Amino acid sequence: MQTAPPSPQAPPPTPSVWMPPSLSARWWPVFLRNLLVWRKLAIPSLVGNIAEPLMWLVAFGYGMGALVGQVNVAAEGGATKVPYILFLASGSICMSAMNAASFEALYSAFSRMHVQKTWDGIMNAPVRLDDVVLAEMLWAAFKALFTVTAILGVMLALGISHSPKLLVAWPVLLGVGIMFSSIALIFNALAKGYDFFTYYFTLVLTPMMFLSGVFFPREQLPPIVRTISDWLPLTNAVELVRPLFMDQWPAHPWRHGLVLVVTTVAAFWVALALTRRRFRS
Repeated sequence: MQTAPPSPQAPPPTPSVWMPPSLSARWWPVFLRNLLVWRKLAIPSLVGNIAEPLMWLVAFGYGMGALVGQVNVAAEGGATKVPYILFLASGSICMSAMNAASFEALYSAFSRMHVQKTWDGIMNAPVRLDDVVLAEMLWAAFKALFTVTAILGVMLALGISHSPKLLVAWPVLLGVGIMFSSIALIFNALAKGYDFFTYYFTLVLTPMMFLSGVFFPREQLPPIVRTISDWLPLTNAVELVRPLFMDQWPAHPWRHGLVLVVTTVAAFWVALALTRRRFRS
């Protein structure tokens, strides 16, 4: 009596791209690989990253600052007047962290992912895609921190601020870099080419730069625009950093910090899901 051949088992279902991140310490070799490659170009990279922010600071801080004089800044104890160059410096350093992290997580990460196929080579080793994305996010944040540290040094040399509370601003700026690198990786996962990033810079970063209180107090904005501005990631970063430049503590640190943390976690999860989907197709 012949027995029927066993029926083939159905393949296990493919995990959802939206499953929680599966992370391990294997992100560190990927981070170290980027660091070793970057060391050869560290000096030109430093000059390129700090040249534009310093030009903004000199041109607007000293040029326009001579015309504006002082501006009113809302503080915990009431409005206070500060020199315009201090107002600009405390906002532009957040903008610098945003731009540096975004550039690295867009153009450089896209080159490694799509053009050079570096990610594919890395994943031939026992390294998961989740670890690669985490490493890219942290690497972009490190580049942003490197940039803002150099800019902070120049600001201290110029005597713009000597507040000891700037030591607290340093880890806050690291968090800003992590947040914006996570957001940028979303667009990295969606991009088909470098031209796609123009939409992100033009339609997302530039409006945020002008609505977040970097160049002028947000009190000048119409009420509805200011309400929208309250929830922008860059606005909350500026609201945390600017009082530290003024040797004060932020008025609502927990609210601003919570916005940054929630934005970072949500953006990284979305970026990871979209990157998983891209590599499955």
